[in-house]
Amino acid sequence: MLVVNDLMATLPFDLYELSLFQLVAETGSFTRASEKAGLTQSAITRQIRGMENQLGVALFERTTRHVSLAPAGTLLYEKSRAILKATNELIHGLQHEFHLIPRTLRIGIARSIGLAYLPGFFFAYQRKFPNIHLHASQGSSKEITEQLLGRELDVGIISVPERLQGPLEITHDFADEFTLIAPPNSFPSAQPTIRVDVAKQLFAEQRWLLVKHDGNTGRNLNAWLRKQSWKVEPAMELDSFDAIVNLVALGLGCSIVPHRTLPLYATRRVVQRISLKQRFARRLAVVVRRDRKRPEHLTGFIENVLF
Repeated sequence: MLVVNDLMATLPFDLYELSLFQLVAETGSFTRASEKAGLTQSAITRQIRGMENQLGVALFERTTRHVSLAPAGTLLYEKSRAILKATNELIHGLQHEFHLIPRTLRIGIARSIGLAYLPGFFFAYQRKFPNIHLHASQGSSKEITEQLLGRELDVGIISVPERLQGPLEITHDFADEFTLIAPPNSFPSAQPTIRVDVAKQLFAEQRWLLVKHDGNTGRNLNAWLRKQSWKVEPAMELDSFDAIVNLVALGLGCSIVPHRTLPLYATRRVVQRISLKQRFARRLAVVVRRDRKRPEHLTGFIENVLF
């Protein structure tokens, strides 16, 4: 026992500090890591400095604009990922086996999925499984698939990529159709539904607000616009359609957004809606790991989610 106590007293870091180190390494920023951890930047900086002082070696190379792993940090990052993953799996296994805490369902939702969709995701499930704690977080579709693979999430609702990574599967999906929107009364004589060629002329001089081009939705939307020979140069790119709708309602430009985003703003943020005869639609899907056996509370969510 004395040997163990001596070892614990001389360890240069604990699992909590190791998790913070991983967070800084993955985000490449003390600021972003502190936001994710719910800490101040100075607090997370002190933790990393303490690890470096105890180890006697620099873990990060710092500049005024960027943080990157030093050679020792690269080695620690590669070796510690397996330790943290095994620890998380052990904790979740104990909690599940012995019911140590109320069950929690960890759900990742793509940022491009608007607030108006959320009742359909949760309402029926919460009525049937009132004792399950829901932990919902937002991220890019890529981040969510990576968290699913790392067992940091149980289920993801994402814009479907061209190919899913690793042992992931889609349980069900649906087509999410888009519509044109403009500030109120921008085109008083326009028909409620128009062809793409008419839309090109109508919106030719407009300022465009679009979803970010580097996400799954943005890539698919840009591919559709190219297919229509519709050249659109965005004045602003955002990762939230809720933000886009609000900015369009304030007169800052026009956009093309999922029509299901709009009912939430029918009275507070009025926009002019113009449907296209040749519509763009993205695929939204529920994605899980391809496990041999799924817990009941996860299966219940899959069966009760509504699009």
